[in-house]
Amino acid sequence: MTVIHHVRVHTSEEELPREGQLAWKIAEVATDPVPVDADVVDMIINRVIDNASVAAASLNRGPIIAARAQALDHPVSTGGAGASIFGLPSTGADAELSSPEWAAWANGVAVRELDYHDTFLAAEYSHPGDNIPPILAVAQHVGSDGAAVVRAIATGYEIQMDLVRAICLHRHKIDHVAHLGPSAAAGIGTLLGLETPVIAQAVAQALHTTTATRQSRKGEISTWKAHAPAFAGKMAVEAVDRAMRGQTAPAPIYEGEDGVIAWMLDGPNASYDVPLPAPGEAKRAILDSYTKEHSAEYQAQAWIDLARKLHGAHPELADPANVASIVLHTSHHTHYVIGSGANDPQKYDPKASRETLDHSIPYIFAVALQDGGWHHVDSYAPERAGRPDTVELWHRITTAEDPEWTRRYHSEDPNEKAFGGRVEIALADGTTIVDQIAVADAHPLGARPFARENYIAKFRILAEPVLEPAEIERFLELVQRLPELTVDEVRELNIVAAPGVIDLSAAPKGLF
Repeated sequence: MTVIHHVRVHTSEEELPREGQLAWKIAEVATDPVPVDADVVDMIINRVIDNASVAAASLNRGPIIAARAQALDHPVSTGGAGASIFGLPSTGADAELSSPEWAAWANGVAVRELDYHDTFLAAEYSHPGDNIPPILAVAQHVGSDGAAVVRAIATGYEIQMDLVRAICLHRHKIDHVAHLGPSAAAGIGTLLGLETPVIAQAVAQALHTTTATRQSRKGEISTWKAHAPAFAGKMAVEAVDRAMRGQTAPAPIYEGEDGVIAWMLDGPNASYDVPLPAPGEAKRAILDSYTKEHSAEYQAQAWIDLARKLHGAHPELADPANVASIVLHTSHHTHYVIGSGANDPQKYDPKASRETLDHSIPYIFAVALQDGGWHHVDSYAPERAGRPDTVELWHRITTAEDPEWTRRYHSEDPNEKAFGGRVEIALADGTTIVDQIAVADAHPLGARPFARENYIAKFRILAEPVLEPAEIERFLELVQRLPELTVDEVRELNIVAAPGVIDLSAAPKGLF
């Protein structure tokens, strides 16, 4: 049965034993040798496929090119065999490997760039698939088998999602990767079979080094949006390394008088109730997460599906001459983060960056309404964003917070938790169209929930332009045997681009 760990700020005069600190409790979950349930194993395989899908589609995007070049400028460290980098050979004479922290960096950027992998939203929001790159990089470096990788990923998901259930970061303008550093460190601790005191130090160090403001997701959103979780993964690897060498971390990092809660979150009088698995309880959090059918912020997923439906039922809506206004009544989070409530003029700017447009629900709804769908490249193209009729329709779309949709967004009941809302379209002739959607079609409670065949189909669609057919089949055969993989097979758990797809000589030069 889940244990609720009550977390509050302690003054320096109050002695909080390390065994009572949240970092220690997290470490205890990481060291619990409970078996991984079969349905959890199945979902972990799905998410490894999902990560590879979106990484394949990103291989030649600017942030990935730069991060990959940085990783290749750092040779394999002396403690292991090195880790693979998405797109490059990982075995044989032409293998291109890097040190695990830099492989975690490069692969983390590749996974995150398109905003197209899994999500979990509660008190905070997250992309728990970001745990996989650092865990897999360390596994390849030290020689872990597939069963160890599965246990580690189950831990990473569990810890991040449990923190996300309880502790809101965005209210205080702290970026959500502050929950990822600790979870990745815990997952790596599980992978390596480290002792509780060592993992607790790594968790605390990872939190301390990955707490940053969320300006990375505000205004003119930069390429750092893709780098932020990769940085957290890289810091987690380094935190584990330091902890293994006997180095300690600020403590208590969550509960201290000058700690994260007191000065970065709800303040010295704050408290949180963090749910963690009881000893012997299976780590099943991953089953509560959900992936994306569309390459856009998760709160946009259901709205894309509703726009797709309206496009078919009311094709006249594609012409702005027929539309007086469109109001999306939705949750507080959607309104203030990706809606007009953010008060970001960039969300209505046809020349805004891709990173900004995928955080603009007015733009996304306009394009999906006109096109009847969404494409991870074409829907963000400058010529698409600048099309005059799209701009005209886009500028007639606003959002509004609806208390009921906010309540459902935060509901702990999975049967009523919702990420959509109600649309009210005022037509030029004076009539109105009203419709609503609660969850995306691909959500477990949606019209077409994602299953293994959907993950495989997504991988094929995104990989076919950059991977040879034989490589696609090789990866799919290998990854679906994940719990049984040998050490050598884990090192082959990578995707290798077709000849000519990646030009390493064209990468930008930097300091290294």
